[in-house]
Amino acid sequence: MRKIFILLLLTLGLSASDFNQAVEDYNNGDYIKALNTFYELAKEDDAKAQYNVGLIYANGLGVQKDLAQAQKWYEKAAKQGNGAAQYNLAQMYHLEGAEDVHAYEKAKYWYEKSIEAGIKEAYNNLGTLFLEGQGVPKNEEKAFELFKKGAEFGDGMAEVNVAILYAWGKRFRMIN
Repeated sequence: MRKIFILLLLTLGLSASDFNQAVEDYNNGDYIKALNTFYELAKEDDAKAQYNVGLIYANGLGVQKDLAQAQKWYEKAAKQGNGAAQYNLAQMYHLEGAEDVHAYEKAKYWYEKSIEAGIKEAYNNLGTLFLEGQGVPKNEEKAFELFKKGAEFGDGMAEVNVAILYAWGKRFRMIN
């Protein structure tokens, strides 16, 4: 009973200032300390902390790189509407597409969610799925529309893809 009470006090003691301290620790390269704080906050369903736990595992900062753990934490944050986590999760599924027949469909879903959250780079990546017909019916016009939208928001890769499609001589009906 005493252990539960102490744990409860420690958990209640974590706050926004703890999150800010964890960010400072992360920026100073003290990844383990940052991870420990983010992890405690993440267990309490803090989406930003969950995203940061995923980020640390995805990049192997202070810990061994563990994409399964990164994906787990990104998904927790993504389900709570964290746009960056939605985008990173979509990218992970996109990369898994060659090995998992449903991964491209999951990537599409999370790219769409990250677009709703305002992540401009997601337009380009979703456009790539349509251009290649990965998890969606191949549709070059839809791909162009998505690349164009990303380019309008200033995403450099989307700008390049618009230019490439023009260079290939593709003519698309302009959709506004």
